[in-house]
Amino acid sequence: MAGGIGSRFWPWSREEQPKQFLDIMGTGKSLIRQTFERFNIFIPAENIYVVTNQKYKAMVNEHLPELHDAQILCEPVMRNTAPCIAYASYKINGINDQANIVVAPSDHLISDTEEFVARIEQGLQHVTSNRILTLGIKPSRPDTGYGYIEFNRENTESNIEQVTQFREKPSLEKAEEYLEQGNFVWNSGIFLWNVKTIINSFETHLTQIASIFKSGEEDLNTKNEAAYIESNFPKCENISIDYGVMERSDNIDVMLCDFGWSDLGTWGSLYNKLDKDNNGNASLGTNHFLRETHNSIIKSNPDKKIVIQGLDDLIVIDTEDTLLICNKNDEQKIKGLVKELSQNKT
Repeated sequence: MAGGIGSRFWPWSREEQPKQFLDIMGTGKSLIRQTFERFNIFIPAENIYVVTNQKYKAMVNEHLPELHDAQILCEPVMRNTAPCIAYASYKINGINDQANIVVAPSDHLISDTEEFVARIEQGLQHVTSNRILTLGIKPSRPDTGYGYIEFNRENTESNIEQVTQFREKPSLEKAEEYLEQGNFVWNSGIFLWNVKTIINSFETHLTQIASIFKSGEEDLNTKNEAAYIESNFPKCENISIDYGVMERSDNIDVMLCDFGWSDLGTWGSLYNKLDKDNNGNASLGTNHFLRETHNSIIKSNPDKKIVIQGLDDLIVIDTEDTLLICNKNDEQKIKGLVKELSQNKT
């Protein structure tokens, strides 16, 4: 899934070049490129599909030249993750109605690739039955920026448990309670299922979306696909797969995982992954002078000198046309700020 704009990573991530196309960690590869290479270890390139917005198709071509145009599914409008997943699922069903599918965001960081591949391969075996599997990340801290999954602690001999409930991003007090209870994991947003299982879930829980793609089955995987999607995709309900399917289903399992995952959804999550100086500061840039400053993340262009004196717990992001200064505790407000700025432009 590569259609989001990464607004919480503003101003580095912009609508014209969102987070998945950026080299966030300074590795020389964008996040979408790293995601592709991770899956390409055990999935042939011809079996990898990208769902993105029409305006990002050229960037997908640039970052993933191995893919043919038929593997790049272009949404004419943004409609959240459920329509995105439905489009890919009905298209794949027309090619192989026995397929097992992994759904993954294109902009996550995973540091232990070997462990990740092992868990995905295990999960693909699990979903050959009529089960939906989500990957849950063992929490290392009481984080308020992630959704949580509650599970039954019954299967002591396996790392796969039955989901009890999905929980929204909690308060700090509630997150601490979740960690103490021990049967909560972070929701990674990575899902595995058989194509028949997920299509049945759409037809049961999201009938409006299912009917749109069911009606277009004869057009998918033909020259008429783009025209059908252009006309009908905007009619889809704007809803996430979490709300639309996961929270309404009773056949959901969670695999307990630990492979160095971060959704890199906020500047704070990136801060947690970066090396720090003796004062807990993380710098993306070389021309930074920090004095009596602690626990901050600073990014700038290489030729820009940044001087900070006597401040703590800051996000300081300097781009060519924008300077963001924000308290780390207020980073969840950045998305709202971007929306407000966009409205002021109009």
